[in-house]
Amino acid sequence: MECEMPRVNSNIDEQKRYFEEAKTIAILGCSPDETKASHRVAKYLKDAGYKMIPIYPKHEVILGQKVFRSLSEIDEPVDMVVIFRKPDVFDAIADAVIARGDVKTYWTQLGLINNKAADKVKAAGISVVQNHCAMVQHKAIFN
Repeated sequence: MECEMPRVNSNIDEQKRYFEEAKTIAILGCSPDETKASHRVAKYLKDAGYKMIPIYPKHEVILGQKVFRSLSEIDEPVDMVVIFRKPDVFDAIADAVIARGDVKTYWTQLGLINNKAADKVKAAGISVVQNHCAMVQHKAIFN
């Protein structure tokens, strides 16, 4: 995929509302490696008071939380999905987010953009944030 600029995105006021309304955040691509951004962001969001659900193909527990292999395996409501995967898989992720029926916010981390997937999610009535670090944005809004 070639580089894109986000065509679909949310502003800081909308992002504030998404964080205020969220209780449960799934981290797709949550690494058990403490040096990885996905681990640091997941820890930050958990410490900020959100129920954090890690999604990762290996490991049973990350940050004291049960690890799920996919979004569809999670057996409780998910308000926000924060994505740490390559943009070429975002179409499938968008389909999984839409299929759940409970996700309110689809968030791709800094440097991760796929406008086609974002358009699909937005058309399903789900809020979209692309190319922003959830931790950095949360700190900017609430600290």
